[in-house]
Amino acid sequence: MHSFRYVGRELCCEGVSLSALAKKHGTPLYVYSQGTLTGHYTGLDQALAPLEHLICFAMKSNSNLAVIRTLADLGAGFDTVSAGEIQRAVAGGGDPRKCVFAGVGKSEEEIAYALSQDIYCFNVESEAELRRISRVAVRRRRIAPVAVRVNPNVDAGTHAKITTGTYENKFGIAFEQVEGVYARAARLPNLRLRGLQMHIGSQLTDVEPFRLAVAKVAPLAARLNARYGFDFFSIGGGIGIVYRPALASADPAWWSTREGRAILTPQRYADTLVPLLKPLGLRILVEPGRFLSGNAGALVTRVEYIKKTGRKHFVIVDAAMNDLIRPAFYDSYHEIVPLTRRGGAVVSSDVVGPICESGDFFAKDRPLPRVAEGDHLALLSAGAYGSVMGSNYNSRPLAAEVLVHGRKSAVVRTRQPVEQIWAGEAPAPWQQRR
Repeated sequence: MHSFRYVGRELCCEGVSLSALAKKHGTPLYVYSQGTLTGHYTGLDQALAPLEHLICFAMKSNSNLAVIRTLADLGAGFDTVSAGEIQRAVAGGGDPRKCVFAGVGKSEEEIAYALSQDIYCFNVESEAELRRISRVAVRRRRIAPVAVRVNPNVDAGTHAKITTGTYENKFGIAFEQVEGVYARAARLPNLRLRGLQMHIGSQLTDVEPFRLAVAKVAPLAARLNARYGFDFFSIGGGIGIVYRPALASADPAWWSTREGRAILTPQRYADTLVPLLKPLGLRILVEPGRFLSGNAGALVTRVEYIKKTGRKHFVIVDAAMNDLIRPAFYDSYHEIVPLTRRGGAVVSSDVVGPICESGDFFAKDRPLPRVAEGDHLALLSAGAYGSVMGSNYNSRPLAAEVLVHGRKSAVVRTRQPVEQIWAGEAPAPWQQRR
């Protein structure tokens, strides 16, 4: 489901015209739908109702405080990968006691901070990390809840840069080694062996990799639970979304089809996995990011120039790879549509940004309606790994962000002033001008 649709000729987010938002706030502009965030969370929550469960939003996908508040108000926990993300979760109204802390490189300072916040659990990626958490917990006179991240060596069949569940990846501990790791961890002071965790990758649109991984790891979770008395088993995130064509799909979009295959719905996901998980008698954690936030956002951009080279038709826009890096980084597809729908010819176009890199593009040879300078376009399904991966490359300020709720809208991140980009910089003392 998503809430970006044409009302007459105008593209709207819920009940608000994107053209009106662009005119009021300028571009590039991220626009988020609170209704879409709520609908996706509620759909997954209801599908998992047969299990005791906790949905921990992977806030690396979108860490805007308004997004966090929306999900926290629904009861979500948060999957974090830095002390900064824990602080952000709390600042947005999240409960640190519902936060899990993942990532392969946690520093002592981050571990100490997480302990001070009484987080739900550390998802541990190595034995060295277990020993470090133990040392910090002893010094702080705290008991650290931990869960080892098991690498099940299951190929998720997704993009190489977002697969995490094989032995070629840096994440987790090999399946065959996990029981020995828990035996050694049980002898370390100030650790509470609270559960087991796994995550095999992102943007999975087929349930079969999930089924294979859970079927393989669930018996291991049962054996470890019998020995150590676990509270939970986390099956990670990774549920994929519709990227093409999202706007043309029926509402809700996840019931549609993509390239002839049935899209992975929350109910299909639950129908497959609940029978494997319920016999464990454990709380089940899931850690979706893109599934909750991806189709809830769009990036609005203005056409600056039309350039024809004889072989190419370039649509040069004011958004760039520093605003949305996914196409340049992953060769990712985002549906691109005009804010005002008109009839007329379709032309094969390269949609590119102003950054001085050949990789600064959003689409190549894409059939698009003919547009002109001053028109506006929307890049859909940009609510995950969009603004959160933004940078100041070419000294470009970070885009503004707006949240829409029905017919209401509010700026939830102001456009960054250019001077703020270098606010922490200064010439060296010997470079001062007299």
